[in-house]
Amino acid sequence: MMLTRWAAGLLLLLVGMFINGLGAFVGVNIGTDVSDLPSATEIVAILTAHQITHVRLYDADAHMLRALSDSGIEVVVGITNEEVLGIGESPSVAAAWVNKNVAAYLPSTNITAIAVGSEVLSQIPHASPVLVSAMNYLHKALVSTNLNFQVKVSTPQSMDVIPKAFPPSTATFDPSWNSTVFQILQFLKNTNSYYMLNAYPYYGYRKGDGIFPIDYALFQSLPSVKQIVDPNTLFHYNSMFDAMVDATYYSIEALNFSGISVVVTESGWPWLGGSNEPDASVENAQTYTNNLIRRVLNDSGPPSKPTFPINAYIYELFNEDKRPGPISEKNWGVLFANGSTVYPLTLGTSTPTVNSSGLFCVAKTDSDSDKLEDGLNWACGQGQADCTPIQKGHVCYLPDTLVNHASYAYNDYYQRMQSIGGTCDFDGTAKTTTVDPSYGSCKFSGSSNSSTIGGLTPISAIAPSSAVGGWSSNLKVSQLQYLIPAALLTLLCFDLRFHPDYIHAV
Repeated sequence: MMLTRWAAGLLLLLVGMFINGLGAFVGVNIGTDVSDLPSATEIVAILTAHQITHVRLYDADAHMLRALSDSGIEVVVGITNEEVLGIGESPSVAAAWVNKNVAAYLPSTNITAIAVGSEVLSQIPHASPVLVSAMNYLHKALVSTNLNFQVKVSTPQSMDVIPKAFPPSTATFDPSWNSTVFQILQFLKNTNSYYMLNAYPYYGYRKGDGIFPIDYALFQSLPSVKQIVDPNTLFHYNSMFDAMVDATYYSIEALNFSGISVVVTESGWPWLGGSNEPDASVENAQTYTNNLIRRVLNDSGPPSKPTFPINAYIYELFNEDKRPGPISEKNWGVLFANGSTVYPLTLGTSTPTVNSSGLFCVAKTDSDSDKLEDGLNWACGQGQADCTPIQKGHVCYLPDTLVNHASYAYNDYYQRMQSIGGTCDFDGTAKTTTVDPSYGSCKFSGSSNSSTIGGLTPISAIAPSSAVGGWSSNLKVSQLQYLIPAALLTLLCFDLRFHPDYIHAV
C-alpha cells in the first residue's frame, strides 16, 4: 500500500535526476547509513516514479539489486573498501563476486559499471598496491561471462590525488601516486572505461581559506574584477566544479593519456553543519544543487573540453544520520528518510513563479525556534493572517514543520498588509523571496497558479510525525517544494546508455 501511495503521491521528485534526451544526465548516490531507511522496493518506487535513470550504490545489496530489476535504471554497483584487498589478492574471489553480484542480476537489473572502492588512494592507501589487480581480476571475470561490453570497471577518486588543482592547466596527480594512477589510466584506456571523480567544491572552498569567493563554489556569477582565469590558457572558469573537472583532464594528459572521459560520481553540498561549519546551510545546498543540475543539463563541457557533456551523480538521496564525523557529514541528502524534501530543486531551464509584487515572505530556516513560534502565533492572531490551511487535516498542514507553517502565516499576513505598511521581518525570522513557495495543492497567497506546474507534497504515509504543540516541529525542513515545468516532462522518457562517448562527465 505504501508503495502505491508513494508512486502516486510524489510527483516528479528530484527534477534534475532524469535524462536529457540527447545529452548529459544527473544521477543520484544512494547511501544506506540511515536510521529509518525505506525498503528497497520503496526506494525504487521513488526512483521510477520520478524517472531517475541513473543511480550509484555503495555496495551490492541484494535487496536493492532485486528491486531494481526491470526498472530500466542504470546502476553503478559498488565494491566496498573492505572488499578491495580480498578481491585484489584473488582472481577467484573476484570471479565469485562478479557471478554473485553482477551476472546473477543481468540483464533484468541494468548494471552498467562496477565502482571499485571509494577514494581508495586517499582513504585506504594500504590497499593501493592491489587496487589495479582488483580491477583487472574483475574485468577478466566480466570477460569470461561475456559482460565486459555491458559492464565497465573503474574506481572513484577524490580531488586529494591532485594536490594543486589551480590553475587547471598545470594540475598533475600527486607524484607519490604516479605509478598506481598510471596503471589505473592504462586499465581505463585498455578497457574503454572512464575515470570516476568525486568533486566537492564545498571542501575546495573550505580548504581554500578565502582564496576563492563562495559564489565561485556555488556556480554563482562573479563580477568582472573577480573572474577566475587560468593564466596559461586564459580560460575563464565560472565555477570551481568546472575547474576541478578540467584539472582532472589535464592531470590525465600529463601522464600522456587521452580519450579517457571523466564521470563525476559524487558532488553535492551539505545543508546543515555545526557551529564551525557556517557554509553548510539550506540556502547554499539549494543553490549549489540547482546550479549543478543546470550546469549538467546545458550539455557543454569544461573550458578545455567544451564539446564533452558533463554527467554527474548528486550526493546524495537521503541524509545518512548514522555517519560518523561532524554534523555536516550527516546532512548531504535531498530527502529525509520519511520522504519529505529538505530543500526545493528547480530544473535549470525553468523560471520561478512570482506574484504581482514580485515578493513572497517566508521564514528563515535557521531562525530561533522560539522566535519563529512567537512570530507564527502573532501572525495567526493579532496579525489576522488566515491560518486555516495549516491546521491539521488541511491542505498546507504537511510538511508539519515550524518553518513551513510560519512561512505560510508570514506570507499571508504580508500579502494582506504590505500595501498599508506591513513588513516581512517578524523579529528577524523572515525574509522576502521572488520564488513562489507554493507546493502541490498548497497555494501561498500571491501565487500565480497559471505558471506553477506540479510539485511535491509529502503524503501521510511518509510525512513527518506530528510534533508536540500546535505549531512546533522536530524537523528542520525547508518550506519550499519542487517546481516542475510541464513543457519539459517529455524529456523524462528518454534514456541514454552509460556510454563513454557521452560520459565526459564531470
